[in-house]
Amino acid sequence: MADKRIEELAKLLLDYSTQTKNGDRVLIRADVLAKDLALEVYKHALMRGAHPWIRTDMPDSGYVFYRYASDSQIGFLPEHELAEIKNTDVYILLRAPLNVKEFSGIDPRKISNRLKVLKPILDWRVQKTRWVAFFYPTEALAQEAEMSLHEFEDFVYNACLIDWKQVSKELHTLKQRVDVADKVEIVSHDTHLSFSVQGRTSVAANGDKNMPDGELFTSVVEDSVEGNIRFDIPAILHGNVVEDINLTFQRGIIVDAKAGKNQTFLEKMLDTDAGAKRIGEFGIGFNYDITRSVKNILFDEKIGGTIHFALGSGYQETLSKNESAIHWDMIKDLRRDGEIYFDGKLVMKTESGLLLNSFVRRFLFWILLEIRIPSAVLKHSLLPNFSLVQSLLQSKMLLTIL
Repeated sequence: MADKRIEELAKLLLDYSTQTKNGDRVLIRADVLAKDLALEVYKHALMRGAHPWIRTDMPDSGYVFYRYASDSQIGFLPEHELAEIKNTDVYILLRAPLNVKEFSGIDPRKISNRLKVLKPILDWRVQKTRWVAFFYPTEALAQEAEMSLHEFEDFVYNACLIDWKQVSKELHTLKQRVDVADKVEIVSHDTHLSFSVQGRTSVAANGDKNMPDGELFTSVVEDSVEGNIRFDIPAILHGNVVEDINLTFQRGIIVDAKAGKNQTFLEKMLDTDAGAKRIGEFGIGFNYDITRSVKNILFDEKIGGTIHFALGSGYQETLSKNESAIHWDMIKDLRRDGEIYFDGKLVMKTESGLLLNSFVRRFLFWILLEIRIPSAVLKHSLLPNFSLVQSLLQSKMLLTIL
């Protein structure tokens, strides 16, 4: 029997994420294993009066290209793809990998050089289309997440089929705080990093670009980053896994970079161009239905209680000035040990490693944003949780999450 969640997701991608309408030119770029979802999106796009078409990448074609392409072929800009994206209103990317380690044996310099060539296509897609990306559950992704396929399917759909309007409301409340902040400071036992976000604009990522979503991201003043940070969740780029990354910044530039695993790949990516050694994005994870890393950035950067930085290019909508051929997200988990300060004011803190349920997290979120909720309202609206909230606040065994 067909999974009804696939149809629900197709409608979500079209109606909510990309707001597809009559007359839109819709490019559905899908891997072979995402066939069921691709056809469902195709069908519903037609039903909405749009003009959709599907482009499918053959399995292993990317590997074959990098394995056999000459330098001149690596440096060739596919003008037909640039023309295609310039004639696209809506871009829906459905990834469904057979092998998540496909490019792990490829020379990183080939990948970085190719990314430089393809940058005009990526820039147009990001800046001038209504786009969304989704990873369809596959055996390869499930294995990487150390789950069965059935468990991973539930994990994915539970993270996507949620009340995005409520998430959006909470993110926009947080946005009001971030947009008036200047100095941000991240502190934990292995991290002390400070930077400015003054004059930048944050974005409430509420499902209109990635699915699942649930983060607030902004850019940083490029030369303001000072200090060191350790990323304790593996950073993955084109199938290459880099673990235990430690970065030191001076005046916004990485001056020292160490990794517990795959040091060579880290160094080669940082050498892509000048912008690769600067931060293009700072984000706060806000999807509490994603509770663990599955070694996929689309999910991992959204984990509630984490932060992430992207090395390389930032987004124009955040007023980033950093340019690079790469955009590489790296995640710091603050759920067990960490503090965030805005202009010297504590806005997030963990003390006991305690993971609270979704009600308590939301309660503490409102407290931190200085929205007063009468205790009587809380007590009568969610009575079973009220005593837990009181005891946590009284004992200072507190996990406060934005």
